[in-house]
Amino acid sequence: MAKDLFGNEIIEDVLLRDKYIEPPFSVLDTKGGNWQGRKRAWISKGIKSEVGRNDELTYTGAASKFDYYRVKEGKRDHTDEQSTSIFDPVLTELMYRWFCPDGGTILDPFAGGSVRGIVANYLGYKYTGIELREEQVLSNIEQGHTIIPNNVPEWFCGDSELILEGMDKQFDFIISCPPYFNLEIYSDMPNDLSNMKWDDFLFKYGTIIKYSLKLLKYGGYACFVVGDIRDKEGYYYDFPGETKAAFRRNGAKLYNDAILLNVVGTASMRASKIFDGGKKLTKIHQNVLVFQKAGGK
Repeated sequence: MAKDLFGNEIIEDVLLRDKYIEPPFSVLDTKGGNWQGRKRAWISKGIKSEVGRNDELTYTGAASKFDYYRVKEGKRDHTDEQSTSIFDPVLTELMYRWFCPDGGTILDPFAGGSVRGIVANYLGYKYTGIELREEQVLSNIEQGHTIIPNNVPEWFCGDSELILEGMDKQFDFIISCPPYFNLEIYSDMPNDLSNMKWDDFLFKYGTIIKYSLKLLKYGGYACFVVGDIRDKEGYYYDFPGETKAAFRRNGAKLYNDAILLNVVGTASMRASKIFDGGKKLTKIHQNVLVFQKAGGK
């Protein structure tokens, strides 16, 4: 084994990638060639997670004023023209392979587009997602029948709080990417989290987390991908911190905290204006929070 100048063993990334697809570090770099190549391979399967969204709604939130980072996936394709965000399929694959048993059951209380469902069932897992908007659910199901017709993911249409409260199924893993408060407005429905005031948002968000965790098997993991958002005065709400607190209150402790480093893209062009206008750093990362339900050790 090769050693560095201090006598420490050098662990080469290539060996870790052979075993884990990407090195299991606390910084997950989406810019690398391996990541981007795998992402293209997933997209080539026919995943179109942005289909089923109304751009007139999704870009009328805080993002229209604070477009300081590319929402959720860290990528807005042609930001000025296309306002919706899609979830990274490579991150999805990693979370499943790392934290869910083979063939396990997966719950997604904020399903959104098709990515997490398609990737799950394509890899042999059993996915159940809940999404408020009917047009999005119909689009997801259509993609499921096209890409994996013999193993279509399960999507429920409705309010996650109500559906989860009445569900009695147990799951091996939870994954989700909740609305980043009002950064993107997903619909004009009153029970849509992206339409609520901050305190109401947090209460409903925490309730959905509580009901989700009741369905997670003891010792199971839950992964939420979140990013912080600013208030009208430019200060952070600390959404990642609120997420950690909600999980902790409901019996799941923070087990891993990783940074998802997004492609810089147009951030380099926006950074100067954003910083000079208010000393704000341009955000090019998200938080990948992994929790474990008590009883696993």
